[in-house]
Amino acid sequence: MAKMQANQMRAGMVIEFEGARYTVLKQNIMIPGKGAAVIQVEMRNIKTGAKKDQRWRTADTVERLTTEDKEFTFSYAEGDHLVLMDPETFEQTTVSKDILGDRLPFLVENMTVNVRLIEGEPVAMELPDTVTLEIVEADPVVKGQTASSSYKPAVLSNGVKTMVPPFITAGEKIVVRTEDASYLERAKG
Repeated sequence: MAKMQANQMRAGMVIEFEGARYTVLKQNIMIPGKGAAVIQVEMRNIKTGAKKDQRWRTADTVERLTTEDKEFTFSYAEGDHLVLMDPETFEQTTVSKDILGDRLPFLVENMTVNVRLIEGEPVAMELPDTVTLEIVEADPVVKGQTASSSYKPAVLSNGVKTMVPPFITAGEKIVVRTEDASYLERAKG
């Protein structure tokens, strides 16, 4: 752990505050009419996911935790946990499924994921930007609907609903964004 001045906080940093660990989401320096500047920080509790707004004076110090980003390969899910493998040492690490929140369905076997560690403990996990999945269900095109007019609902092989262009049918593979399940393109090959 290292101490730093509050005005050095940046988004993505992890700090310890009142015994809990927080990821800094954004910070603004506010200069009131008179008196010292104040740093307004929006942060998220790593364990609970709850957001919190906190103010510091510029001279205040905060505890910054050292984070390390490391690539792992997702092996399999077991109960409420995900088993990851270190591609270099082949050692296994287990993390809670909660670490991914809404993006959990997009995790596929052998996917390379980026894990943010604090003192060796996994606190955040990033998926690749896109994933290729098969359409298992797609609404038929409504007569008189032009190709450009609107997307139609479809269900992906991971159970997530998305919207696809009218020409996409069940059985086709498409590329979707893991962030919001939005359609990107038809999978090649």
